[in-house]
Amino acid sequence: MRPIVVEFDVACTPAHAFAMWTERTAMWWPRSHSMSGDPNMEVVFEPQPGGRIFERDSEGAEHAWGEIMVWDPPNRVEYWWHIFFERSEATFVTVTFEPAAEGTTVRLFQDGFDALPAEVGQPRRDRTEG
Repeated sequence: MRPIVVEFDVACTPAHAFAMWTERTAMWWPRSHSMSGDPNMEVVFEPQPGGRIFERDSEGAEHAWGEIMVWDPPNRVEYWWHIFFERSEATFVTVTFEPAAEGTTVRLFQDGFDALPAEVGQPRRDRTEG
């Protein structure tokens, strides 16, 4: 099964793009794709390998989204991603931040859908890509 690859340019430095991805996620993450739907939720990337990625709602409840495997600011972050699913059904995400002529090229690579049962992996990949 093909991985999902998304690439786009942003008009800022790699350090700023990395910070927006990992420290200010709640500013741009759609609430419809959160565990709580809380308009005041936080998204936390614990900044080290083994760190958690989670959502904290306004009442303090934490909802697991993933675990960080590589923390290399401002160049890359890699993590297991399992928002809405059990850890055993995680996919693997790599996000890189490369200097570009007008700022930074952000590249997301998500793989591991083929490790899931066929009846789960392909539909999840299709929904994620959409």
